[in-house]
Amino acid sequence: MHREEELVRKSKNGDIDAFEELVCRYERRVYTVAYRMMGNHEDASDLAQEAFLRAFQGIEKFRGEASFLTWVCRIVTNVCRDELRKKHHVFIESYDERIDLDEGEVTKQYPTSDPGPAEVYEKKELQDYVQAAISTLSPEFRIALVMRDIQGFSYQEIAKELECSLGTVKSRINRARNYLKEKLISEQEQKANSQRLFV
Repeated sequence: MHREEELVRKSKNGDIDAFEELVCRYERRVYTVAYRMMGNHEDASDLAQEAFLRAFQGIEKFRGEASFLTWVCRIVTNVCRDELRKKHHVFIESYDERIDLDEGEVTKQYPTSDPGPAEVYEKKELQDYVQAAISTLSPEFRIALVMRDIQGFSYQEIAKELECSLGTVKSRINRARNYLKEKLISEQEQKANSQRLFV
């Protein structure tokens, strides 16, 4: 029997140690999803814990049709979605600006192989900026983007999970990516202009 399957079986029988091993395996991935959706460490940490608690309480419902990680990621997505709805996050900037962000472009600009201190700082600065930009998206756009680009769900899976049409999902993701790319371009231009002032 696969190790994960064995841990799930033991967890269903009330073995807390087995469940804690599952938590140790996947807590970083689950936290990352929560952080991308919530935008801050405190909420992400609390909601990741809440997701694992719900997973343990509902482990009997896990039928193994997907991996345990996928199942827990669905739970944390729902927990974050509920929290975002409670907080009524307000959208700050227009979605109609034209843009197109994909992770590959970001990676090419800031290579990770043997980075020096300046590169490490720039990469961290960029990640922080991208996360801050993601946090300004409305919950509907943010959830769709995170499910697609962070969690790797298919468009069909997202449509089913969010109970909306495929076209709506694609539109939300495209507009969210465009918005983020425009924000990134604007930030880079501002940074370049400010650097010229000091030359």
